[in-house]
Amino acid sequence: MKKITITDSQKQILLEHAEKEKPNESCAILFGSENDENSTVKEIFLTKNIEESPVNFTISNEQLIEGYNLAEQKNMDVVAIFHSHPNSIAYPSETDKKFMHGNPVVWIIYSGITMEFKAFVLDEHIQEIQIQA
Repeated sequence: MKKITITDSQKQILLEHAEKEKPNESCAILFGSENDENSTVKEIFLTKNIEESPVNFTISNEQLIEGYNLAEQKNMDVVAIFHSHPNSIAYPSETDKKFMHGNPVVWIIYSGITMEFKAFVLDEHIQEIQIQA
């Protein structure tokens, strides 16, 4: 089963970003390395939720292109998409599931209610994967 490695200090960066963006969802692109068993986060590219919504997020095309170009320049892969659910649990919404089809990487969600991070992949179904430090 696939896992994702993210350090406590990286989680803290994402947590602070989520708190700063409240009441709206926050989002980020996570760079690193991956193989069949594990993805490792090495760098965080914080992005703006152009929807400014508490229940949806959209990263602008400009920031998406910038993020993917930056990852390529650094010889890294985009290993995960991060976003927060300020007022709900850390589980992919129906909207998230649609976008997971187009972005088949790990999706990390932070819940503002339970204060926890969870990670998911979409195969045939949503599957929670282990987060390790």
